Amino acid sequence: MASIEELRATRLEKLALLKKAGMDPYPSKVPRDFSLSEVKNRFAELEKIHGEKGTSVSVAGRIMAIRGQGAILFAVLDDGTAKFQAVIKKDTLDEKLFTLFTEAIDIGDMLSVSGGLFVTQRGEQSILVTSWIIATKALLPLPEKWHGIQDADERYRKRYLDFIMNPELRDLIYKKSQFWSVTRRILSQNGFLEVETPTLEVTTGGAEATPFKTHHNDYDLDVYMRISVGELWQKRLMAGGFPKTFEIGRVYRNEGSSPDHLQEFTNMEFYWSYADFEDGMKLVQELYQAIATEVFGTTKFTTRGHTFDLADEWKKVDYVAEIEKQTGLNVITASEIDMKKKLDELKTKYEGDNKERLTDTLWKYCRKNISGPAFLVNHPLLVSPLAKSVNGTQVAQMFQPLIAGSEVGRGYSELNDSIDQKERFDAQRKLIESGDTEAMMPDDEFVEMLEHGMPPTCGFGFGERLFAILADKPLRETQTFPLMRPKEDKK
Repeated sequence: MASIEELRATRLEKLALLKKAGMDPYPSKVPRDFSLSEVKNRFAELEKIHGEKGTSVSVAGRIMAIRGQGAILFAVLDDGTAKFQAVIKKDTLDEKLFTLFTEAIDIGDMLSVSGGLFVTQRGEQSILVTSWIIATKALLPLPEKWHGIQDADERYRKRYLDFIMNPELRDLIYKKSQFWSVTRRILSQNGFLEVETPTLEVTTGGAEATPFKTHHNDYDLDVYMRISVGELWQKRLMAGGFPKTFEIGRVYRNEGSSPDHLQEFTNMEFYWSYADFEDGMKLVQELYQAIATEVFGTTKFTTRGHTFDLADEWKKVDYVAEIEKQTGLNVITASEIDMKKKLDELKTKYEGDNKERLTDTLWKYCRKNISGPAFLVNHPLLVSPLAKSVNGTQVAQMFQPLIAGSEVGRGYSELNDSIDQKERFDAQRKLIESGDTEAMMPDDEFVEMLEHGMPPTCGFGFGERLFAILADKPLRETQTFPLMRPKEDKK
């Protein structure tokens, strides 16, 4: 088998042949009257105008396959919208062009072909080529057709080749775009205003995660890349008189890598003044059902070992009661020692020894057994530093949609008591001082805003994990270009 270097050298020789024939191998534009999907969808109509005896039509695409020999060749073109067959016959094409095609064109090259539309004896919609020009000469070959790129690291690194060879993956990216389009439309229809908030912050807020740190040269100031979609900023908008806002944007978390954990991803957050978490649950259920129906064409899913129907009743799962049901431990009254013993008994790893982290780890052990759809409610305030309490208890007005053993969103009746908020920020400050890198950074200016008054508000956010679960794919697989370690530094 020829090496990549040898294949490239051969293609460079073919590039020279094209130039010698007077063809620009990389023109800025080529004839193209319709996309290939348009031709296929409107074939009967277009064949009447651009049939073999009609006017010529031009289409373009990458050559994915060439078969045949002698006086007739069949090439499969793909322009990203569809695949379509081009028939190259010696007796209908200028002899020099036919010879140049056989000598200089490879699978992977991009062509513009012109001719008449017809249906072959085998019933294949096709174009009978009467002329062609090169659109792009490829100097490196595509991966082998049947096996694609086998090495996972190489597949992510050369994502463009994976998209070429794997139409399913391309469809996944289209679906993801539709996922966010449906989200945007449903929220807009419900009166929410789309906004943009800072991605560089002096203090990160709205989530518990380790941030990326960078430096602002002009201000000589260390800043952080945001870990939430502007939660504390959107609440300022609530105080400023905007009744309903939302943002869809990128967030950054300096955490571990795995198929289901990323450092950069897209989230959505909405804020709704004069609404509470009960109102939020109704809207979220409507939103998720619309996403399922419009993006995936169903409300029924089997994914990650779970089966559920989003059209079913969404039950409410009590956070404390569920952990006690599955482990026998009440996380409100249990001590840190009791919780560590239980986690050791369950053979579950945990990081940190404060009660908040231990409580969260116990819940993560339990959630994998719940298929949903359901709403997780009655969280301890300890794990909900931005939510109102239920009637002054240690339970939060918080909800999380649960499907396939995972939380796929988080919402609150937002805390707007400035004194209470300051006390909770002080508690988070102590966690930071004790070495907890994921504790929430206190924001004194946010507390000052609350002192001016913020209306009762429901806030909610979700991210790409929901899409990955519904698509039954690892989160990393749903990224167009996942972050990769530079090749020379790969370990």
